[in-house]
Amino acid sequence: MQLTEKALLNHALLISISTPQFKGDEAEESLAELARLVTTLGFKVVGTQSQRQNSTQKVNVLGEGKLVEIARLTGNKGEVEDDSGGEYLLDDTDLFDIPSDNLPSDCADVVVFDCDLTPSQLRNVENQLGVEVFDRTGIIIEIFSRHARTKTAKLQVEMARLNYVAPRLRETSCGDRERQMGKGAGETTLELNRRKVRDQLADIKRELVSVQDEMKGRRTQRADLFCVALVGYTNAGKSSMMRAITGSNIEGENKLFATLDTTVRALYPETQPRVLVSDTVGFIKKLPHDLVASFHSTLAEAHDASLLLYVVDASDPSFRVQLDVVHEVLEEVGVEGSKKLLVLNKSDRLSKAQQQSLMEEFPDAMMTSTRNPLDITKLHKYIVDVSEQDMIEDEIIVPYTAKGIIGEIRSSMSVAKEEYEYEYIKLTVRSNAIDLARLKKRMMEL
Repeated sequence: MQLTEKALLNHALLISISTPQFKGDEAEESLAELARLVTTLGFKVVGTQSQRQNSTQKVNVLGEGKLVEIARLTGNKGEVEDDSGGEYLLDDTDLFDIPSDNLPSDCADVVVFDCDLTPSQLRNVENQLGVEVFDRTGIIIEIFSRHARTKTAKLQVEMARLNYVAPRLRETSCGDRERQMGKGAGETTLELNRRKVRDQLADIKRELVSVQDEMKGRRTQRADLFCVALVGYTNAGKSSMMRAITGSNIEGENKLFATLDTTVRALYPETQPRVLVSDTVGFIKKLPHDLVASFHSTLAEAHDASLLLYVVDASDPSFRVQLDVVHEVLEEVGVEGSKKLLVLNKSDRLSKAQQQSLMEEFPDAMMTSTRNPLDITKLHKYIVDVSEQDMIEDEIIVPYTAKGIIGEIRSSMSVAKEEYEYEYIKLTVRSNAIDLARLKKRMMEL
């Protein structure tokens, strides 16, 4: 199932299933995050409902009584029978926007579960309620689909979407009785659609391999440069930080997954040699496995980085849990061993006492606000200092007859000292061992 532009007008009712493993504050925070997710798609969240269950594996997910309650809130359009005469009021705690005593019986036309539903569960609940039903994974994949911009991101998201859609394909109303004629005779419409999805997945995988090879080639060209990767939860302020430390116009909005595509820019003011900064896709709790797998190549920027900046929204009380999510995803894609710095971002939203408390809790972190130029200068200096730790200082003798060499040295190395002699220039340079070795080899060949 895929959302359409019509969904921009939908009123959504959110459902939380509390289990012994998923309850309390964790369930409440996850439901609040789901509200932000559906709002990102243009939905209007009109209310929430929750129910305690031993697990989410029941055929209908919800109990019969709760299904009746939700059916009233969606206009009694499905198979659920309501014997109460339609009189029902919600507690104010169940609603975001609508007072319980003014609640219209059909206020919600979409129901969104804060968990994953199996294809049969999705079908059963839709039949019971008579409205569109989505699960958390479906919502996240739709957000990724709408926000992907580059060819790589579009292919990765489409692959994840097809993997999600394939088991949820349904037969047409007469599909079980009618057979397709001609090519594929004997197959039902459902079987043909599934085969079509498999063919599409195969084509995407082939195309993605080609695109990933190109990306790998570009990363290889940058292998000698010091690279910094911004990683973190969605809406932690990574794009704003990217814009601040590179002087670029990277999109940054106060909403989830404002940008999905990895962007690489040079640190600004520029250094010699240059330092590259990449802004990676944001993470989120319960990130669908297919999306993690498909975005493996995008996160390769983090895998190859010399320094990882873990950016968190320090003003969000749940940032510690979010940080755990980032660690888990990066571990899943094999990102480890790089130098790391925790950046407590959005400090302008914190009181002095809160800032002090966080620095005591995280003494090795850096407190920043992208709105404070002094903080950006401090972060810039930290990056430069780390990039220079592994540099080697050496003297290079360049004859005046060696055309173009001086310009190349200035563009790729840090020149600490210049001495002009009668037949040559003696340069004291700082650079990485690979570039120095390459330069010396070239000098010997002159």
